[in-house]
Amino acid sequence: MKGFKVLNAGLFSTLQDQGRDGYKHLGITQSGAMDEYAYLWTQKLLSNQDANAIEIMVGLKLEVEVATTIAVCGADLSFQINGVPKAIWQTHFVEVGDVLSFPKRISGQRAYLSVQNGFQLEKVYDSYATTEKEELGIKLQKNDNLIYEATQKKVTKRVHKKYIPNYNERLTLRVLPSYQNHYFSKEEQQKFFNSDYEITLQSDRMGAKLKGESIRPNKGGIISEGIAFGSIQIPQDGQPILLLKERQTIGGYPKIGTVLAIDCFKFSQLAVGDSVRFERIDLESSREKTLDFYSTFK
Repeated sequence: MKGFKVLNAGLFSTLQDQGRDGYKHLGITQSGAMDEYAYLWTQKLLSNQDANAIEIMVGLKLEVEVATTIAVCGADLSFQINGVPKAIWQTHFVEVGDVLSFPKRISGQRAYLSVQNGFQLEKVYDSYATTEKEELGIKLQKNDNLIYEATQKKVTKRVHKKYIPNYNERLTLRVLPSYQNHYFSKEEQQKFFNSDYEITLQSDRMGAKLKGESIRPNKGGIISEGIAFGSIQIPQDGQPILLLKERQTIGGYPKIGTVLAIDCFKFSQLAVGDSVRFERIDLESSREKTLDFYSTFK
């Protein structure tokens, strides 16, 4: 059986879906696509159901061994077919012998490539998501083969330009205040919501350490508890940590709030050195915006 042959695995190319839910009691993290917006658009363009995608950072090169339709969305990584630049946020029909490559980062950090009907893989704990530290899923290596079924050429589909994000725009993250807010004085909260924070090198799929005004809770630690996606922990040095898809399942630092999930997806396209700000959002608005987001893809 054939599909894609990996000629160059690039920088941390992995297979992902929306993540692994229901296993945190076993210490197994959520994982999944860091930018669900771009991931879900690849699935929508292909009319895929419960499929997977390759999350690409840069450098991936694939040889097509079975003709199919693909969709590429997310970061601009200079996507090419046979050395010819191609548009993203749309579908492409690829034929046997074609070479797909992502040689250079232009904007954003992560692109997603899906094939019609998905790659033929076995789920592990009900998900295709890759978590390297837990040895779950697939991190691509040179000469790997990704199997999929052959499909016929179809009409090209594109995402309307009004739905394509600008990854160079300044990002403000909306925060739902934590039930641990009483650990932070009004002065400390005001400082947090009126400061710029820079993404540091201590950032990965687990979380992002930010650098800016130090925030001082009136309690240094709490009993370890479950951690939601987007939680903002304040450790002893006062520098916020935004917890992302591969966050630890429990933690013991006070949390000043939780970033809206759909803003975490945008955050995943930022680079080290980029800065963000925070603003409050109420519970009702956060629910409404999250439901609107997912209803687009259902």
